[in-house]
Amino acid sequence: MGASEMFFPTHVVFGAGSLQELPKHLEALGAKSPLVVTDPGIVKAGLYGKLQGILGAAGIAHALFAEVHENPVEQDCLAALEAYRRAGADSVVAMGGGSAMDAGKIVRLLVNHEGPLSQYDDLAGGAAKVVKGLPPMVAIPTTAGTGSEVGRSAVVTLGAGASAEPHKKIVVFAPPLIPSIALCDPELTLELPPRTTAATGMDAFVHCLEAYCAKGFHPLADAVALDGLGRAARSLPVAVASPRDLGARSEMMVAAIMGAVAFQKGLGACHSLAHALTPVCGVHHGLANAILIPHIAAFNGDAVPERMARVALAMGAAGAGTRDLAHAAVARIDSLVRSLGIPTSLRDVGLREEQLPEVVERALADGCHALNPRPVTAADFESLVRSAL
Repeated sequence: MGASEMFFPTHVVFGAGSLQELPKHLEALGAKSPLVVTDPGIVKAGLYGKLQGILGAAGIAHALFAEVHENPVEQDCLAALEAYRRAGADSVVAMGGGSAMDAGKIVRLLVNHEGPLSQYDDLAGGAAKVVKGLPPMVAIPTTAGTGSEVGRSAVVTLGAGASAEPHKKIVVFAPPLIPSIALCDPELTLELPPRTTAATGMDAFVHCLEAYCAKGFHPLADAVALDGLGRAARSLPVAVASPRDLGARSEMMVAAIMGAVAFQKGLGACHSLAHALTPVCGVHHGLANAILIPHIAAFNGDAVPERMARVALAMGAAGAGTRDLAHAAVARIDSLVRSLGIPTSLRDVGLREEQLPEVVERALADGCHALNPRPVTAADFESLVRSAL
């Protein structure tokens, strides 16, 4: 069976083995000399080797930048931009998780847009400054989590590098950042270890849940989000327990795509806290979401009981009564996280109590909670973090 193609709005090429079709799609984009942007783990795992072999067999010369950090910093993007220019590249192929794909998007932006990168921060109206054309980009996810392959945003921490004191994390959010093609091959996720599978998969689940519960009218996003969270709830435990189950891996890759499509509506308090925790204690973004989401769901439950009831039904609950189902949703979310064998306490991932004020300050400054269905104060953020310690 060949790969299916969808435009929603990204051109998505989906299917096991679809990586083999990369040369055809590069040719269609007029891309003759791509820069491959990835991270050391992708090289070590042999996934870049597969890509290299496919490009080589097609006679497509490419350059490589493989130094993207787990949480990309500004210096990663600037170094990749230098590699792009040095190689005379005309396009970007970003392969990896959200970090590699976000770094690839920033490279595309900076090819024709001057720095500093801070001026493109979404909270500062940066989208209005993205006015020039961007070179083509193919995004190839190797995890099922961020959905960055279909999104119009890139998250990056401003600063001198990974060894420097963490600075502000910004979101660059503009439609031109949407990759030209998302090449989604679930076979690339078969070797992901269980903990990475769980953390990235919970990121996809939280994207769907927060988008569905976010303020605002967006029935298209709501429908996608509700279906996506149900897929993730059913398939993530299977993918963690049986990593080579291609069916579960495929469902999780679909759920990740759906989460990123849906969160164009907005996110919520869980993401504001996760964005704050990563620079403070270095916890993986998806793992932070996983630890926090049962507490956030309980906090939000009474604000959107009808939506939480539908969440419960999507996760397989049965019964009648909106309130009872809303409570069942919280219980099922907590059970899902605990079934994955990952930490369920922020203390277990390195957060110290004396770091709480900085986490709260950063969370308040993050824009995601503006659309949380229940307003969140500094005291609320502190209480939520304490409940997850």
